[in-house]
Amino acid sequence: MKTLSIDVRRAEPHDARAISEVHRQAWQYTYAGIIPHRALGQMIERRGEGWWRKATSGPATLLVLDVAGEIAGYATLGLNRARALPQEGEIYELYLRPQYQGLGLGRMLFGEARRLLKSLGCKGLVVWCLEENENADRFYRSQGGVDFCEGIETFDHRQLKKIGFVWP
Repeated sequence: MKTLSIDVRRAEPHDARAISEVHRQAWQYTYAGIIPHRALGQMIERRGEGWWRKATSGPATLLVLDVAGEIAGYATLGLNRARALPQEGEIYELYLRPQYQGLGLGRMLFGEARRLLKSLGCKGLVVWCLEENENADRFYRSQGGVDFCEGIETFDHRQLKKIGFVWP
């Protein structure tokens, strides 16, 4: 019998190429048909291996989901950027490769990110997602998130509504 190792850990510079690939796959899968094609392509291209290498030592914390030595997902988190909200922590991004979605691994990564923010003394948590991203909306609601506020993101002159989910 073989044991499959699944671990959530802080990203290291050598993970940059794999994180870049997770980002590309997840964003193409998630946002095709939501974010205008040109804008989506530009956003993905900006976040190549070099960008992610710098991100491993940047101000936000970058976690990776390691499944048997393969980076299957990542989460970025830190202090809440929306100062008008009382929540102190924020998960900026949480993405999995499409083939790892729906297996409970997102729940695992989310839980670890949330625990880390709590251990750093953050009271409350906010996560934003585009309203048209039905999978993320369903996921955050299933994790106990409350639809608390709204905002707008603009992509190539197209305005898309985003939802802020909060946890105490």
